[in-house]
Amino acid sequence: MQVLSLESGATIKESTYPGKLIIFTGPSGVGKGSLMRSLLERHPELYYSVSVTTRPPRPGEINGKDYYFISRSKFEQLVGKREFLEWAEFAGNYYGTPREPVEKQIREGKSVVLEIELEGARQIRATFPSTLSIFILPPSFKELEKRIRGRAKDSEEAISIRLRRAQAEIHAANEFDIQIVNDDFETALNSIEATLFG
Repeated sequence: MQVLSLESGATIKESTYPGKLIIFTGPSGVGKGSLMRSLLERHPELYYSVSVTTRPPRPGEINGKDYYFISRSKFEQLVGKREFLEWAEFAGNYYGTPREPVEKQIREGKSVVLEIELEGARQIRATFPSTLSIFILPPSFKELEKRIRGRAKDSEEAISIRLRRAQAEIHAANEFDIQIVNDDFETALNSIEATLFG
């Protein structure tokens, strides 16, 4: 029987709780968010864990739905209280996964979906060894750069940071159980569904 040890001191026995943890990772601009939204629309039985971030909302983003948007000082307070399952700093902003809702859903037998950065994914896999990990790849680095620049939401400096980070993340793709190329959106979504539901 594999026991998942949690920093909070609780344990989840996988043979007792049928819930599972599924993480999606990939470089900025690869389309993780769009794939996740469509997946959740098709499969409302999945529980999506909303991350916390210190970055400002982008146009159309809703607090509590896309992210919980908080200040750096508040985020650091939560880190100190061990309120995150994982957290990382990316492109000058903090991102983290609230611990309590994820643990609660897994204890209740739900499938929990996280969309997180590489560092956070590594933390999660260390804590939850049986996590199903999926890495979303761009069709090419050139296409990824085109998508990032096409957003027209970031400064040139921020774009450069994202591109450098993306190269390192793509090199780590083989750490993950499944790699899916987001070339054609519908094909990528179908591949995710096939992975999760057979």
